[in-house]
Amino acid sequence: MLQTVSKAFFTSLAGSTTLKDFASTYGMRGRRSFARRFIAGETIEEAVEAARAIEAAGMSHTLDLLGESVGSMPEADAATRGYLSVLDTIVSAGIERNISLKLTQLGLTIDRATCVDNLRRILDAAATNGFFVRIDMENSPFTQVTLDVFETMWQQGYRNAGVVLQSCLPRSLEDARRMNELGARVRIVKGAYREPRGVAYQDKAQVDAAFVEITRLLLSHGAYPAIATHDPGMIAAARAHAAQHGIAAGRFEFQMLYGIRRDLQAQLTAAGFRVRVYVPFGREWFPYFMRRLGERPANVGFVMRAIVADR
Repeated sequence: MLQTVSKAFFTSLAGSTTLKDFASTYGMRGRRSFARRFIAGETIEEAVEAARAIEAAGMSHTLDLLGESVGSMPEADAATRGYLSVLDTIVSAGIERNISLKLTQLGLTIDRATCVDNLRRILDAAATNGFFVRIDMENSPFTQVTLDVFETMWQQGYRNAGVVLQSCLPRSLEDARRMNELGARVRIVKGAYREPRGVAYQDKAQVDAAFVEITRLLLSHGAYPAIATHDPGMIAAARAHAAQHGIAAGRFEFQMLYGIRRDLQAQLTAAGFRVRVYVPFGREWFPYFMRRLGERPANVGFVMRAIVADR
């Protein structure tokens, strides 16, 4: 219940222009700024620097140029060109070639056909240079269309892409079965968005139980699933299922967010598991940042301490 209230509160704050302006001014100022715990920076160069440190620690990464729900075709085109530039920079930097993106950033809410064209531009460039592209899942109004767009691209031969499913949505178990049939790579998450009753589970125990059920399905029948969680209970359940069924550590990976549970990231790596860190960057970081606070209230304390220390 507390987590649901927290999500609702921070979702409402995410729409505050005044708070966004304040955050944009002070959030990234200096190395100790309050947003830098969760955001690698506003530039691709800063993201590359963070990625190098992650690789040095024996982990993998996926880079996400933040931005969502663009309001015009020129903005969607600019976001697409921004991603193409990111691909070029990653290639030049010589780091791992893995990115994540959102379809509303490419114009999904404006024109679906244009969004698909923009996604195709990115997937073509990604395929040429050996990238994997993860299509992030957004809130529930976009679930079906995101999966439809993904499957359209899959049927057209794009195998360098994967999707995300959220265990807070009851439909995700069947969606996972469908993705397994296709042979597509899935990242399973609990879900960071505030969702209405009738669409999503409201009880944490239900979300957790669905997460474990989908995780087991993906581990046993999926194509290199990504178990994205910071919850030790969910991680323990995944490890137990893998051990019980003889599923080697190289057949799946754990994924965690930049700046969250670094201790757990290191522990899993030391134990021989593959760990990928989701590295967000870019000027449009505020909505993502607010979702992180809403997901885990303990993060608020860290932010407040950083703000006070920066004074």
